[in-house]
Amino acid sequence: MLSAKDIVVGYHRGRPVLDHVDLDLRPGTTLGLAGPSGCGKSTVAKVLSLLLEPWSGQVTLDGETVPGFRQRAPREQRTAVGVVFQQPRLATDPRWTLDDIIRGPLHACRRPDDGIVDDLTHAVGLTPDLLRRRPHEVSDGQLQRACLARALVLRPRYLICDEMTAMVDASTTALLVHLVRDRVTTDGIGVLAISHDDTLLDAWADSVIHWP
Repeated sequence: MLSAKDIVVGYHRGRPVLDHVDLDLRPGTTLGLAGPSGCGKSTVAKVLSLLLEPWSGQVTLDGETVPGFRQRAPREQRTAVGVVFQQPRLATDPRWTLDDIIRGPLHACRRPDDGIVDDLTHAVGLTPDLLRRRPHEVSDGQLQRACLARALVLRPRYLICDEMTAMVDASTTALLVHLVRDRVTTDGIGVLAISHDDTLLDAWADSVIHWP
């Protein structure tokens, strides 16, 4: 289980965005998180993906306390949590091809490609010609497909989807959600699905938390 306990954190001292927040994400389930802009949804996503260190409180991953965040987190814990952000163009290097973007985590962790890249690119519908293109040469939806493949390439145990479908069309939304749901079923990953779309979350998640 990926857990946040009594989390207090913000971006300016004395002005917490999350104030004594608890949240548990269990393997094999999809938890939806809904709420208006500014309520802290993306902040909790950053904390759970080990990208933002809380001022106080504790994050645990499968029973083990996370001792540090970002590069100070142990590699085994960092790679156990994948994340897909709302804006793919801000989350990718414009100099890299889509193939480079997807393979990036494998190279960073010095892991071999045992066929998972081909499996994922096929699953998200990226053809060889698209994989040779750079972000400015593809649509937001195509780039977000690459970002989801990148988030899954290390076979994480948990996946944080922070408004993953906000900038894509209905057909891409259906494809991405179907792939994530399939990973929950086949691999038993735990998914935190953050969205403004209550209808989407009702159809996607096993349960939904509404903030505030």
